[in-house]
Amino acid sequence: MSNTELAKLDLPDPQRWPDHIAIIMDGNGRWAQSQGLPRSEGHRRGSISVQKIIEECARLGIGNLTLYCLSNENWKRPESELQFLMHLLQHYMIEERDRLAKHNIRLRVLGRKTGIPEQVWTEMEETKRLTENNSGLQLCLAINYGSRQEILDACRLIAQKAKNGEIEVGDISERTISDHLYTSELPDPDLLIRTAGEMRVSNYLLWQISYSEIWVTQRCWPDFGQEDLHEAIRDYANRNRKFGGLVEPASLDDLA
Repeated sequence: MSNTELAKLDLPDPQRWPDHIAIIMDGNGRWAQSQGLPRSEGHRRGSISVQKIIEECARLGIGNLTLYCLSNENWKRPESELQFLMHLLQHYMIEERDRLAKHNIRLRVLGRKTGIPEQVWTEMEETKRLTENNSGLQLCLAINYGSRQEILDACRLIAQKAKNGEIEVGDISERTISDHLYTSELPDPDLLIRTAGEMRVSNYLLWQISYSEIWVTQRCWPDFGQEDLHEAIRDYANRNRKFGGLVEPASLDDLA
């Protein structure tokens, strides 16, 4: 993106942008209710926001975008809503392939296969295959995902390797755990965005967001657009990330 384009968007130096943005896309149902519409329409309109934000992240040159699409707790929802969500997901996987290719986007899916209809899973795998050589934005969709579940799966895998003599217990480190999570080979999120004003992380990337900056907006997800994304990036760029340490003052005057 050129300096002229950056100036028009009023965005800071790209070196201060987050490389990995994670989003909890909340408020589809509430948005629909506020409009007197069925919850399914909220999810449909939310999918339009998904498309816009993915394309904008690709245009800006963001490295990684992880979207919380379906938690493992969402299976408690009404069957009709779940069926609609699966239909929407399958439709997305088929219809968006050309768009993903156009924007050089690579797809990854985080979560367990259990519970996902076979046809939907097949289309996800095909889209992953078709985009695996793309070198732009890495789009990660968290589907049937729960962070405690993810950490449990990692612990079981590490324990099995220790039992088989593939790894020494004393050698298990934070890096070992990170390497066995669904997000292995991904950098931890720099910025976590949550819509609809909720002040919780909802079992999302608990290990990975240890030092992520959090940005919350009152907007429900169907109303979230490019300008909201830009605002989050501006706010992130103005923060001072200390990672538990102290930032050295530029001069003694800064200590006053």
